[in-house]
Amino acid sequence: MAIALRKSAEIHKLAKAGELVAKTLDYLQKNIKEGMSLKQIDTMGEEYIRSFDAIPAFKGLYGFSGSVCTSLNQVVIHGIPTEETIIQSGDILGLDIGVKLDDYYGDAAITMPIGEISQEDQALIDCSKDVLYEAISQIKEGMRFKELSLILEQGITKRGYVPLRDYCGHGIGSKPHDEPNIPNYVEGKANQGPKIKNGMVFCIEPMVCQKSGRPLLLGDEWSVISEDQLNTSHYEHQVAMIGGKAVILSEIGSSERILKEE
Repeated sequence: MAIALRKSAEIHKLAKAGELVAKTLDYLQKNIKEGMSLKQIDTMGEEYIRSFDAIPAFKGLYGFSGSVCTSLNQVVIHGIPTEETIIQSGDILGLDIGVKLDDYYGDAAITMPIGEISQEDQALIDCSKDVLYEAISQIKEGMRFKELSLILEQGITKRGYVPLRDYCGHGIGSKPHDEPNIPNYVEGKANQGPKIKNGMVFCIEPMVCQKSGRPLLLGDEWSVISEDQLNTSHYEHQVAMIGGKAVILSEIGSSERILKEE
């Protein structure tokens, strides 16, 4: 399947959707408190998104029950927000949010500390965040997506961690998930496969495990952990290729920045 090249008007819509995701993540970070349930956090996120006349893109997607993926401690991705799970000081919480705004999608994720966390968990969070920004800074028109996957893999492993297998970043546009798939590791040779071109919009999301990258699916059939059952971290940004480089769409102020880049 061909990878879509987005027109300027589409990228502007994707930037608005991405910026709303960033605002929602910022709102949740400022308002999440110890003692809340994952369901309370999910409800906060959904109400905030809908206050902008947008739709929480994950609600009902592939049968997912929540609006926010709330991935606690060992859960890398796709954590289900439940009433029973209460966050406590010392936890680390992944928040992955998608929105649909004006028929286009935004998607981003963070892992945040709850209260005081260990140095080990902070290093784990720093890995996923730093690798994400390092990779984005190195993206250039004409490089291959597999080269991007290699950059992600090397960034994770040089810090002493391993990438989660079998899950990946993705294209995004008028669908929440589109071509291409962008793993955080290389399969085959890095100098093969499709090239990155101006107009492409995609999500990069380092998913970081400590000892094993082999995924295990929990009994809820959504939550993914590593087989080592240790804490994990996850960060994600949505980017557009403009002028030969990757411009982040999922940041506050991205809509105005896109106008300057073009």
